[in-house]
Amino acid sequence: MLNQKNRLKNRVAFFATYKQNHSVSDGLFVLYTGRLKENNEETKFGFVVSKKIHNRATKRNYIKRRLRESVRLLLKDGYNSKYLSLIFVAKSNSLNKSFLEIKNSVSALISKAENS
Repeated sequence: MLNQKNRLKNRVAFFATYKQNHSVSDGLFVLYTGRLKENNEETKFGFVVSKKIHNRATKRNYIKRRLRESVRLLLKDGYNSKYLSLIFVAKSNSLNKSFLEIKNSVSALISKAENS
C-alpha cells in the first residue's frame, strides 16, 4: 500500500496540479505534473478513474490499486521525482491490461515527464 505521505488527497491539490497544464500520455494513462519541488518535499501521487471507464466501482478501484502498487514499487526502488505532485488519469483500455503492462506504462510516463 502506498504511504499516506505520498498520496494526493484534497480537491484543491488536484486542481492546482491540473492548473499547471503540463501532461504526457500513452495508450493507457494520462500523467499530469504539478509544479517543481523547491526543497526536500515528498512527491504526492493522485489516481483518477472516471465512471466512463466502467460503471462498477470495483473495476475502477481495481485499476487504482494496480496504479498505487506500481508507484509504490517505483518509490521502493529509490525513485525521486522533480515534481511536487503527479496525477494519473486512466484511459478506457487500461482495464484489460496486466499488472506488468501497467507498471511499464507508469514508469515510461514518469520518465517521459521528467525529460520534457
